[in-house]
Amino acid sequence: MKSKSKHTTSQFRANLRLARQIWPGQIDSRLTRSLKGLSDNYGMSLISGDLQIMEGRWYVTHSGLIRLAERKGCSGIRVQPVREFCDGALSRWVFKATVFKKCDSKGFVGFGDADPSNVSLLVRGSEMRVAETRAVNRALRKAYGIGLCSVEELGSASSRVEPTNGKQSHFASGNSNGSTSGEPKLRDRLCLLIRKYELDPTQVKRYAADFCGTEVLRDASRDLVESFITTLADQAAKDRSGLICKLNSYGQVQEVNS
Repeated sequence: MKSKSKHTTSQFRANLRLARQIWPGQIDSRLTRSLKGLSDNYGMSLISGDLQIMEGRWYVTHSGLIRLAERKGCSGIRVQPVREFCDGALSRWVFKATVFKKCDSKGFVGFGDADPSNVSLLVRGSEMRVAETRAVNRALRKAYGIGLCSVEELGSASSRVEPTNGKQSHFASGNSNGSTSGEPKLRDRLCLLIRKYELDPTQVKRYAADFCGTEVLRDASRDLVESFITTLADQAAKDRSGLICKLNSYGQVQEVNS
């Protein structure tokens, strides 16, 4: 019990330190108290991208909810379209998700909808996937008692991002980038991981490119980069020595090629 208490305290302190770096001047006593509860009760991690601040409030992310379900031993998630409310021609989709915390549980149900009127321009054309994600998020929040709304459930008004020449950089954030207001840059999250676990930046970039299946990291999609960062954070936290060995192999490859 004592070691668990030490872990939760350490998690909160790490989250608070990172939050003050990402959102300087925004972390007041109210947000600090909320962050403590999210850290202690749910094991939420800022460095893994589990939480975001938007308009002075904490929001949980899809990856944060999935990681929580994994930690809690979630038995499974069933997702299906609600066909009577779907219209592919209009890009209108509604999904029903059921989360089973245990094999013999009845399940927690959540619904999610998406159409061009309530999604960001950045994901226009992906309404079906957005609706599915929203349904899963709502079901997970019910199952595990998360009172926070998730980022993915927010409508188009939550995003102030406009595409530039039809293309977005996955390493940018703010008004001219691929991130919503107040969201930490993917690049910053990756740099913080490298500093925290004392990793070799060059090796990490090669590993990332290999993970994303691209020649260089900048050619990878934002979703792939975000997935890589989450994977790297998990590997570093669970087995840093093993991760170092893996990264060293990318240094060896470079030496052979040169």
